Amino acid sequence: MTCLTKWFDRCTRLALATTVATFGLAVGSASTALAGENNYGKVGDPIHLTVGYQPYYTESWSGVVMQPMKFYEKYLPKGSTVNFSVGLQGAVIVNAMLAGKQDIGYMGDMPAIVSTTKQQVADLRIVATVGLGVDQCNVFLARTDAPKFANQKDAIKWLNGKRVAVPKGSCTDRFAQAVFKQMGVKPASYLNQNIEVITSGFRAGKIDAAVIWEPTASRLVLEGLARRIASGTVLNEHDGGFLVMRNDLMQQRPDVVKAWLNAELDAQLYMADPKNAENIVRMVKGQTTGFTEKVLWTSLYGTYPESEGGTPVRVQLPYIISPDAAALIKKATTFLYSVKSINTPTLRADAVAPQYAEAVLKERGLTSPIGEVKAQPASAFKGN
Repeated sequence: MTCLTKWFDRCTRLALATTVATFGLAVGSASTALAGENNYGKVGDPIHLTVGYQPYYTESWSGVVMQPMKFYEKYLPKGSTVNFSVGLQGAVIVNAMLAGKQDIGYMGDMPAIVSTTKQQVADLRIVATVGLGVDQCNVFLARTDAPKFANQKDAIKWLNGKRVAVPKGSCTDRFAQAVFKQMGVKPASYLNQNIEVITSGFRAGKIDAAVIWEPTASRLVLEGLARRIASGTVLNEHDGGFLVMRNDLMQQRPDVVKAWLNAELDAQLYMADPKNAENIVRMVKGQTTGFTEKVLWTSLYGTYPESEGGTPVRVQLPYIISPDAAALIKKATTFLYSVKSINTPTLRADAVAPQYAEAVLKERGLTSPIGEVKAQPASAFKGN
């Protein structure tokens, strides 16, 4: 989820070595040379787009749906082509966009924010929300022999004096620190670990708890390595995914921006329809490795009891930069500045460009939120 280092090559090596996707934040010194502007042609011309996306982060799965469904073919100029590139880490997508190698990116809140602060390299902007939730990144897991807790607050208090692991600088880190501060909890150790180390730590009994994102959280639970004990519902803490675009694309090709945002709207409407659950899981299974259909289904549709941070809505789909999305961006920016991941406590005024998605939504006669992904009973799962 994060790679808090100043060196791009180190961050990339870590991402490529990781077997599950994360959405890291480092944008390194190897990218400090100005990438220059891309030439996207004239309005109405066919265009070739490269889109970075993260199938290993459940909250950004509209990008996963987009690839096989090809909603964009309805809107892009005739003759256009789209190449999808899996990002094993948010930092990889950000760096590719900064280098002019990718034009559009699906990513978590933290790398999306970081991307907008590198305008000396390339101007990237947040244009839409691909998902908001309270238990997609914000998931507390505990070792399987932890006590049975009556409620989430009891579970959090149990972490006082325990060994807790998170990928530092990530949304899980932001969430964990916010919860510990508000509840006065002080772990004995607060470890900076990636997913692989957290997984082995649970297996070997070296950690008591961790905060992790979906679908990895569901995989650890269903494989019997950890128990879910709390989520963002404990303090109404949001997590999110966002759509980022290069500003030279936005300036040169407003027709393409509008086209992609129309396609993104179609993808989110598809995700909001519960009848599509089985198809969506199959799409994700075809674009990931190491995850069963049951794990993937559970990460997006699984139902958990309230005492474990269960919520009737797993992902909200505001589409635009809604007030909740804007508040999350502001809070996450403050956190990133506090841990020295970015050099500004507030984003520049044009870092977020909500007007494009708002115009599409108005033209389509829809209002935000455009839908939501509701939790379903276990009996609803029909896959393998």
